[in-house]
Amino acid sequence: DLGMNVTLGLMLFIKTVDIATKILLIEQVFKKRRLSQEMTMMLLTPLQPWMPYVGLLVYPPLLWMALYYM
Repeated sequence: DLGMNVTLGLMLFIKTVDIATKILLIEQVFKKRRLSQEMTMMLLTPLQPWMPYVGLLVYPPLLWMALYYM
């Protein structure tokens, strides 16, 4: 079904970007030991208390839509 394919594709795209960003950060911080000024400021900025839970709010509804909404 097209709806399932689009939703699963969106989930795959979001997760791929997430993993690629983490790999880039790990490479910059631990291997090359250099970061741009903007990246340094981003890493030093404190997260809001709700930020670690964004994945819990995004992925289950997308998965539900992909599996049951046709």
